[in-house]
Amino acid sequence: MRVTASSFPNVIRAQLERLSTQQARLQTQAGTGQRFQLASEDPRAMRKVLDLQTEIKAITQYEKNIGTLKDTLTASFAAINDLKKVSDRGGEIATRADNLRTPEELQALATEVDQLIERAVQLANTRHQGNYIFGGTKNAAAPFEAKRNAQNQISSVAYNGSETVASSEIAENITISVTVPGANTSGSGARGLLQDTSVGADLLGHLISLRRNLLSNNTAAIRTSDLPNLLKDEDNILYQFGSAGAEQTRLETASSMANTRKTSLVSLVSKESDADLAKTLVALSEIQNAYVAALKTGGTILSQSILDYIR
Repeated sequence: MRVTASSFPNVIRAQLERLSTQQARLQTQAGTGQRFQLASEDPRAMRKVLDLQTEIKAITQYEKNIGTLKDTLTASFAAINDLKKVSDRGGEIATRADNLRTPEELQALATEVDQLIERAVQLANTRHQGNYIFGGTKNAAAPFEAKRNAQNQISSVAYNGSETVASSEIAENITISVTVPGANTSGSGARGLLQDTSVGADLLGHLISLRRNLLSNNTAAIRTSDLPNLLKDEDNILYQFGSAGAEQTRLETASSMANTRKTSLVSLVSKESDADLAKTLVALSEIQNAYVAALKTGGTILSQSILDYIR
C-alpha cells in the first residue's frame, strides 16, 4: 500500500497510539499482576473468573456458618456435660436412698437434690450470643419456666420453647443443626434434652419426684420408680452427648473440605487471571523499543523538506 506524504502523519500517529495503548496495558499487567482488567480484554476468561469467584463467596459463607455452629455447639456441649453431672449425681443419690438411711440422712439428700434441680433449670436456660440454645426455634426467651411452692422450692417446670430446631447450610444442599430442643412431647422429631416422651426421659420431673420421696421417707418408690426413671434420663443425656460429639466431627470435616475446595478455586482464579510476569516484562520491553523506534522514524521523515530532495 502506498503511503503519501500527506497521509503519513496520520499513519504514524495511529501507530504511536496503538503502541501506547499496548504499552499502557502491559504496564498495568506488570503493576497489578493481573492479565486483564476489563471483560472485553478476554471475555471467556473473565466469565470463568466471575463464576469461580461466585463459588468462592458461597464457600466463604459456608465457612462462616460452620464457625458459628462450632461456637454454638461448644456452648451446648458444655451445658450437656454439666447436665450429665447433675443426672449422674441424681442417680447416685437414688441408689444410696435405701432402708438403711435415717430420716435425717434422707432429708440431707433431699436438700442436695433441691440444689440439683436449681442447677438443672439454670443449665436448661443456658444462653449463648443472646439466644437460649435449648429453646428450639423459640430462642428469644427462657424456654423453661419454674414454679415454686411456699418453701421457695421448684415444684414444677414448664417448657415454653419449640420442639423444632433451626439448621444452617454447611455445603451445597447440606444442612445441619447443632442445637436440641429442651423438651419434646410429640414423639417425633429431634429428641428433647431434658424431656422426651419417646424414651421416657424427664430429668426435672424425676428429680422433683426423688426429692418428694426423700422428704417422705418413701424409699420403696425411690427404688421402684425414681431410680429406673433417672437411668432413662441418664441414657437420654448420654445420647445427646454422643450426638454433639458426632456433630463436632461432622463440622470439622466440612470445614476441612471447604478450605480445600476454596484453596483449589483460588488457584484456578489465579491461573486464569494472573499475568506471566516474565513474558509481560519481555513484551513491555519490545513495545517500548518499537515505540521509541516509531518516534525516531516519524521524527526523521517529518523533518525532511523539499530541499532535501533537490540537493
